[in-house]
Amino acid sequence: MKDAQKSNSLGDVCPLIAAWNTSHHTTIYLIENLPPELWSMKVPGYPQKSIRRIAAHLHNARCGWVKSIGEKHAVKVPKPVDLNRISQSGLVKALDRSSKGIVDLIKLGASRGGEIPAAFWQNFPTDLTHFLCYFVAHEAHHRGQLIMLARQLGHRLPRDIEDGLWQWKKRSKE
Repeated sequence: MKDAQKSNSLGDVCPLIAAWNTSHHTTIYLIENLPPELWSMKVPGYPQKSIRRIAAHLHNARCGWVKSIGEKHAVKVPKPVDLNRISQSGLVKALDRSSKGIVDLIKLGASRGGEIPAAFWQNFPTDLTHFLCYFVAHEAHHRGQLIMLARQLGHRLPRDIEDGLWQWKKRSKE
């Protein structure tokens, strides 16, 4: 990465943290607004998967990355959740903990000149911009999956909820 592109202070990285927080709050908004009856429903064609499992995967994936990148650098690793038992409210609390882990990884990267430490396996470049884009894209993919599955299962979300996922100005203030 070119020196001019590197971020080496917390001031430089605050916009990245703000962008992550907005994406995180968008995920929380969706989880909180999923109809409770949908939570345990199975994914058509994949009887081992449920809405709950896909939603919980977001937290557990964050935990895995926090562990593989940050554990040896004293970043606190949140505990994964039980994919088959976690409640919506329990997942919201867990997602808040794993979001802190992602923020701590961004801060770690900032302290290292804009580069996060490489994990033992990783499929994205180590600069903070790619790091953030990767995690935002992952969450957006699964949010879209959850919305589509809700529709397929006969629980289309109200228009104001779906539109709320795109209200990033509002989500950024939460």
